[in-house]
Amino acid sequence: MGAQWKHSLRQSANQKKSATVGKIVKEILVAAKMGGADPESNFRLRGALEDARRNSVPRDTIERAVKRGAGLLDDPIQYETILYEGFAPHQVPLIVECLTENRNRTAADVRGLFRKGQQGSSGSVAWMFDRKGMVEAHIKQSGADLDLETIAIEAGADDVESFKPGEGQPTDGTLARFTCAMTELDTVNRYLSKLGWNILSSEICYIAKNYVSLNEAQLKEVSDFLGEFDDNDDVHRIYVALKAE
Repeated sequence: MGAQWKHSLRQSANQKKSATVGKIVKEILVAAKMGGADPESNFRLRGALEDARRNSVPRDTIERAVKRGAGLLDDPIQYETILYEGFAPHQVPLIVECLTENRNRTAADVRGLFRKGQQGSSGSVAWMFDRKGMVEAHIKQSGADLDLETIAIEAGADDVESFKPGEGQPTDGTLARFTCAMTELDTVNRYLSKLGWNILSSEICYIAKNYVSLNEAQLKEVSDFLGEFDDNDDVHRIYVALKAE
């Protein structure tokens, strides 16, 4: 869910589960609000529902979240998105995306979380990232049987890379991360779905233009720092200039 840093840090840092039930439900709410209640046409929602099923979120909780997000119930969601920028230890740039119904509480929490790093002003770090579409998808075929670069080109993506499964993700077949222009996100989703890929996540995100190299001890320190952000209920996405694997 936007925390690409976990793919590279999970092994060494033994991070907790990638998303709490509360964060998954929040993603379902926002996805349904933005794109409607039909996962066939709302690929962000489809990915959120897959995440919910992998994490054993109860069906009635999922259904209520979809209906509430889509405005089909009497209690509409009130979340707003707030971005915070700054640096983790060792001057690693990061952008933190929060979804909150209480801006003052979230601002105070984030200030405290940055105590071992450095919080910046708006725009101080964002220029180090590109705004892109990203699709993470799975197919039950071996990577040796796939020409990922050709698939990416035909789908309309700019780049593709395979990655190792994280906690709760499929361990058979191939996992691939496709990046594209924001305007091509729906096209890439539809093409991959047509080929039989299962969409795990689909979002507009921030991708670092350059990555910071760290040794094992530094990586552990940054991982622990980011883990504190990830444990905060209002933190929804973490984008960091560390290369995913």
